[in-house]
Amino acid sequence: MKVNTKQISTNGERFYDITQEIKNISIEGDGMLYLFLPHTSCALAISEAYDPSAISDVGQFFKHLAPRNLSFITHTAEGPDDSPSHMKSILLHQTLTLMVEDGQIKLGTWQGIYLAEFRDGQHERKVHYKFIKD
Repeated sequence: MKVNTKQISTNGERFYDITQEIKNISIEGDGMLYLFLPHTSCALAISEAYDPSAISDVGQFFKHLAPRNLSFITHTAEGPDDSPSHMKSILLHQTLTLMVEDGQIKLGTWQGIYLAEFRDGQHERKVHYKFIKD
């Protein structure tokens, strides 16, 4: 079974709703959809997608947990967001496993799939995916 890739463009630190991009993956039948993000400064998450203020609050929470001005930070080779981006990404996941039934991803009523970008600037992020049929 082949691994496929979706490119997701980001422009700065925030949670990007990628639900529709993932739902647009061509899958048939029942099985599991595996997502993998091969990056160390961003992550995947499932969170509320109905009210935009919910995910905005989550983003602020992560900035509070790993601010850029911590006195012990030494890893700044790519800028002041370098080390905090890695700290934030390890709190989430680089993988998600999603159930698929009749070709449809099973999400809760208010759930959305997010790519959490923790770096400044523009990036092209890869989301590798594989569907395994039952």
